[in-house]
Amino acid sequence: MNKTLKTTNYKFDKQKSVYHGKVRDIYNIDGDLLIMIVSDRISAFDVVLPKAIPFKGQVLNQIAAKFLKATEDIVPNWMIATPDTMATAGKFCEPFKVEMVIRGYLSGHAWREYKLGKRSICGVEMPEGMKENDKFPQPILTPTTKADIGHDEDISKEEILAKNLVEKADYEKLEHFTLELFKRGTEIASKMGLILVDTKYEFGKIGDKIYLIDEIHTPDSSRYFYKEGYEDRQNKGISQKQLSKEFVREWLMENGFQGKEGQEIPEMPDDFVNKVSDRYIELFEKITGEKFQKSDISNVSERVEKNISDFIEKNI
Repeated sequence: MNKTLKTTNYKFDKQKSVYHGKVRDIYNIDGDLLIMIVSDRISAFDVVLPKAIPFKGQVLNQIAAKFLKATEDIVPNWMIATPDTMATAGKFCEPFKVEMVIRGYLSGHAWREYKLGKRSICGVEMPEGMKENDKFPQPILTPTTKADIGHDEDISKEEILAKNLVEKADYEKLEHFTLELFKRGTEIASKMGLILVDTKYEFGKIGDKIYLIDEIHTPDSSRYFYKEGYEDRQNKGISQKQLSKEFVREWLMENGFQGKEGQEIPEMPDDFVNKVSDRYIELFEKITGEKFQKSDISNVSERVEKNISDFIEKNI
C-alpha cells in the first residue's frame, strides 16, 4: 500500500504557488502554465479518506486526457500535454465559481433528496412517481457552488445570476456546453456498453474565451451504469451494476460515515482498497476500450517529479 502518490510538495523551476485540493495538487508555473497532478488520494462526502488507492491517479488523469481530446470540437480546453501518466500541463484559466452538474438519471444525491420527499433540486422540478435510477425525461442541470473547504452546495440558475457568480451570457454558454458534452459522453459510453448517468464539468476563462478545465468523464466526476440488463434490473427493483465512486460512499455509509459532524472516518481494509483500485482500472478499460498499462510505481513520487521537471525545462 505504500506505492501510492498520497502527497506532493515539489519545488519546480519558476513555480509561483501550489494548491492542494482534495485529490489534485495544482502547481502554478510562472503565472501562465498549470501543472495538475492527480494523486492517489480518494475523497467521499467531501472528506479525504486516510488510505490512498493504487493507480487511481493514473486512471483519472488518462481518462480525463482522452475525453478532453474527444470533446475539443465542442469547447476548447485547458490541456496542453501530459508529461506524466499522473499529471497534465495546461493553460492557466480563471475558474468560474460554480460546477455544472448534469443528471440523466435519478441517482446519488438527487435520489437521496427525492427520497426525503423533495421534488425540486436546484430550482429544477423532478417528476412524481420515479424510482431510484429511473431515467429523467431529459437531462437536468443541477449546479453547485465550488467550496475550497467543506461541502459544495446546490444552487439554482436564478441564484447564480442574482449573486452575480456568473454573468448571464456566460452562464447560457456554460449550459449549452454542458448539454453538448453530456450528449457526447453519453454517445461514447453507449458504444462501450455503458450508461453515463450523471457528471460534472468545470469551466474557466482566459480573457473573453471560455475553456473546459479540470477533469471530464472520470469515475470521480461521473457515474456509469452497465447498459446490458439496465431495464431488467429497474423492472425488478434490483440495484444497478455501476462503475463509479458511489460504491465507496455506500461502504462508508454502511460503516456509519456520511461526512457529518462528529462522525469518525472508518479505515478501509487493504482488501477493500485493492477492490477500489481494481474498480478504477475496470472503468478505464471499459470506457476507453484499451488495456490499462500500469506505470512503474517503484518510486512514484520521484518519477512524477522528474517527468514534470523535464517538461518545464523544455517548455518554459
